Amino acid sequence: MHSVDVDAPPARIWEIITGDALVEWTLAFTALTWHPDPPSGLGATREVTLLRLLTVRERFFRWEENKRYTFSAVGASIPGLRRVAEDWVIEPALGGSRLVWTLAAQAAAPAAPLLWASRPLVKLIQWHVLRSVRLHAEGRNALRSRARS
Repeated sequence: MHSVDVDAPPARIWEIITGDALVEWTLAFTALTWHPDPPSGLGATREVTLLRLLTVRERFFRWEENKRYTFSAVGASIPGLRRVAEDWVIEPALGGSRLVWTLAAQAAAPAAPLLWASRPLVKLIQWHVLRSVRLHAEGRNALRSRARS
C-alpha cells in the first residue's frame, strides 16, 4: 500500500485517475484504453500498458464516484500472472485529499521468483505514479507531450 497527500479536492483526483491522459504526463503508463469510452463505472474494462512491456486488461468491480475504485486483472500480455487486483481510495485529508493505492499480485509457481524480484521496480512505479498524480492535481505538472514511437 502506498499513499500521497494532495492539495486538491477528491473530484480533481478522481478526474485524473479515471481519465486517459495518464499516458501524457507519467512515464509508467505508455498506453491506456477504456471500454466503453469514457469509463462508465462497474463492469467497465480498461487496457493499460506499463513501460511498453506489460499490457493488462482490468475489470472494475467497485466504482464509487470521487471516492474509490477497485479492479482485478482479467488478462495480461505476460504469462505467469495468476491474480492481480488494485484498490484506489481517495480520502479527505487536511488541506486536500489522500490517495491510497493498494496493489496485490500473485504469480503462477514458475513466475513467482520473477514477480518477487520485480518488487523494487513495482514500488518505484507506484511512487512515480502517485507523485505524478499529486503534481498534476496541484497544477505543478503541466501536460507535456511525449514523443511516441
